[in-house]
Amino acid sequence: MDTFSQEYPTPTGFKFNSVQVYSVDFVILCIGRFSDVPNIPEFPPNSGPEIFQGKVIHSMEYASMDDQSAAELVKGKQVTIVGLQKSALDIAMECSAVNGVKYPCRVLYRTEHWHISDYFPWGVPLANLYLNRFSELMVHKPNEGFLLSVLATVLAPLRWAISKFVESHIRRKHGLAKFGMVPDHSFHQTVNSCLFSTVPEKFYEKVEEGSIMLKKAPRFWFCKEGVLVDGEEASTSPLKTDLVILGTGFRGDKKLKDMFVSSYFQNLIAPSPNASTPLYRDCIHPQIPQVAVIGFAESASNLFTSEIRCRWVAELLDGTFQVPNIEEMKKDVKEWEEYMKKYSGPYYTRSCIVGLHIWYADQLCKDMGLNPKRKKGLLAELFQPYGPLEYSSS
Repeated sequence: MDTFSQEYPTPTGFKFNSVQVYSVDFVILCIGRFSDVPNIPEFPPNSGPEIFQGKVIHSMEYASMDDQSAAELVKGKQVTIVGLQKSALDIAMECSAVNGVKYPCRVLYRTEHWHISDYFPWGVPLANLYLNRFSELMVHKPNEGFLLSVLATVLAPLRWAISKFVESHIRRKHGLAKFGMVPDHSFHQTVNSCLFSTVPEKFYEKVEEGSIMLKKAPRFWFCKEGVLVDGEEASTSPLKTDLVILGTGFRGDKKLKDMFVSSYFQNLIAPSPNASTPLYRDCIHPQIPQVAVIGFAESASNLFTSEIRCRWVAELLDGTFQVPNIEEMKKDVKEWEEYMKKYSGPYYTRSCIVGLHIWYADQLCKDMGLNPKRKKGLLAELFQPYGPLEYSSS
């Protein structure tokens, strides 16, 4: 490995002297996806946080506070939280506990989503419905053969019925219709877009008592006193707010993109904010085969999936197998992209392999020369859930 010093441009355009530049054969990026670079909504001129007289923070900043500091931040304030995923829901519950109905916390959201509070819809383990081989027979898979394609078509009605079964449990348990929170898409789409999360216990009880207020806001912008919601009489009905907390997620694509100086490689690795990172076996870009990215595609168990990808990369570097040529890798990436688009619907904005996490792990195992079948017996192989423990041994 060679090393030398030179003046080197950074992605932001600044230059630093004596940057250490290393000549290596392979780079593995383990930079994470859900941290460091907050996703901040964009606003038209003169309608962003700069004109708001209150305070605006991202959930990342809120999460870095200790409990006492967080409580002091929201106490006695009119708080508006933007978002409807895990961090936004958790923060809303904490605000509710501090302020109660005297200063209700407002949650602005764009789209209703299916959130679960337990993993046993109508007493049936969710893993038995979505995390076994039989569940994966109900969808069309990348690189599947003719018989598997026919079987997926035949079993499509059962896939629909399972989705409705889970939806009915969630609707009834939380009384979603009463709050106008019934999503217009299926639970199956939620699973395949990795947009489902666990709703905090008694969340909707807090909504009913009035300490949490839910408000749909396809678009919003700031004014001096608070926020304005699209579709309302903006000039006369601003939502008065002291503090806005953006639970709007992170820009993992930007963090990955900024690892590269070259704009050419930036556009290859992260083509747009609304597209998945095109990686073969969700690790290697076909046109940048000397770089592996770990931890960007989501699965039923992100830690396990990252671990098995690390094993796959290690075996690749050890010469156990070779990746195919560029065109074959691009074809494989395209097939996975088409699968995700098909079953995620309009919510395709990220790499998500929850619906096919076994099929995906099978491919990695076959590449490494390992047996992908980890159960004992046909029935167990088909109907028992697959999890990290199945891969604890070679």
